[in-house]
Amino acid sequence: MDPSSSSRGIRFLAVAALLVASLVGTSRAREAQPLPAAEAVGSSRRAPERHGLSLDFYAKTCPAVDQIVANVTAARYRDFPAAGPAVLRLFHHDCFVEGCDASILIAPTTTASAPKVERDMEENRNLAQEAFDTVEMAKAAVESKCPGVVSCADVLALAARDYVQQVGGPYYPVKKGRKDSKVSLAGKVRGSLPRANSTVDELLRVFAGKGLGAADLVALSGAHTVGFAHCVHVLGRIYDYRGTRRPDPLMDARLVKALRMSCPSSGGSARVVVPFDVSTPFQFDHAYYGNLQARLGLLGSDQALFLDARTRPVVQELGANKTRFFEAFVASMDRMGSIRIKKGKKGEVRKICSQHLLSA
Repeated sequence: MDPSSSSRGIRFLAVAALLVASLVGTSRAREAQPLPAAEAVGSSRRAPERHGLSLDFYAKTCPAVDQIVANVTAARYRDFPAAGPAVLRLFHHDCFVEGCDASILIAPTTTASAPKVERDMEENRNLAQEAFDTVEMAKAAVESKCPGVVSCADVLALAARDYVQQVGGPYYPVKKGRKDSKVSLAGKVRGSLPRANSTVDELLRVFAGKGLGAADLVALSGAHTVGFAHCVHVLGRIYDYRGTRRPDPLMDARLVKALRMSCPSSGGSARVVVPFDVSTPFQFDHAYYGNLQARLGLLGSDQALFLDARTRPVVQELGANKTRFFEAFVASMDRMGSIRIKKGKKGEVRKICSQHLLSA
């Protein structure tokens, strides 16, 4: 193993001791789970329809919307730093299920006869409440200045951008003009989001269904440079990889040891989280890609990006140049943010993001 790999492993042991924390009694350490992924040429799934968005969509109706949202996200980040990666994850989960339409924000109902919504699904149950609260607070602030104008979908897109910048990432202009979905259906979630142990084939297939490619997969996975994952997503890799009752041989042994200290094989780890990026977990940078090359990827779906010949060159390229990573990330966020946009009568502009317009 080369010296850089060794130093990364040593840094992880120190970081793990400080940052692996139980969620019980604290809102500081919340999960920011696996990101969706991309597909290869030749998929049988038709690429989604895209609609035009614009940077000046609210130029006349709510010209200060970017600043209004930024004021809220900045204050929330000071009080709840974990809200940053949580909002970024929320945006990905929204866009990858029926497009960027705020359908993920609709709250579940206790009415037995009511249809299940996206948030009812297992894939979304660990989405941090701080993320939903942040979007609702930003929307309320916008409504106080521009009532009935700006969609929750656009507020979520802006909040995600703001948090990327606040943790050291690039600031980029966000195109606007999305409408909020009139429905949120649990049945649309399954198969639309990647899993912690997804193969590159599976990841590429999911991404292709959104009109995104392998380069988008690798660039958007770079969001794992911040945030945390629950222990449940790594137990298989560190205790019983593919039924062998041994850890994944491609994971650095010191990382396995550190994770086992925090994530017992049974009992006690359900609400414990560990950092995605073992070297700079609170900094939006390109260290994530260096970790993959040093066998320090937390999730199987992360490490697979370096192991697969189709995605390895992109991992190496982005790992060698932070500026290039920022450029690639911004471009892929723009493409992802344009998936299946609702326009006109196909959507609505909610007053409260967790409630459809007619029920608000």
